[in-house]
Amino acid sequence: MNPRVLCLLIPGFEEIETVAPVDLLRRAGATVVLASVTGEPLVRGRCEMVLQADASLADVVGQEFDLLLIPGGPGVKLLRSDGRAARIAREFVDRGRPVAAICAAPLVLADAGLLAGRRYTAHSSVWKELPEAVEHEAVVEHGPLITSQGAGTAVTFGLALVQRLFGLPKGDEIARAIML
Repeated sequence: MNPRVLCLLIPGFEEIETVAPVDLLRRAGATVVLASVTGEPLVRGRCEMVLQADASLADVVGQEFDLLLIPGGPGVKLLRSDGRAARIAREFVDRGRPVAAICAAPLVLADAGLLAGRRYTAHSSVWKELPEAVEHEAVVEHGPLITSQGAGTAVTFGLALVQRLFGLPKGDEIARAIML
């Protein structure tokens, strides 16, 4: 059975940080469910691109997934105030499942109490809130957490997710296929 990934969609998501990893994961064979946190079927991103969600988050919360993907962007503020993303991230880690966050989304991991004692990175715009963020690594993996800095690191981040779920050979295969 193919690995299943839960990707959270919130208004104001960063398009590149969502689409690039989802694309790479799907190329590798993962089933990625784009879950609308608000329940709206169409979700508008930071740059006005609209993605159609596969489901409402409320409808998939109890399902089994192998990885949680939290894109960044201005929508992270809504994710934090909603609180469900932090709870879900904590549940994934408690069950030994990886959690991936890019750009400002590591703030959600901080809210969940998951960053203490771990290496991580994030976008420079949130370094004041995350002073322990590693500044000079595009992707940082530590235990169940995979973090990345932002839109410019989205492909590298996506390939790290492929490698986590499918192994290094599949990650290399996908990188070659996209000419990286």
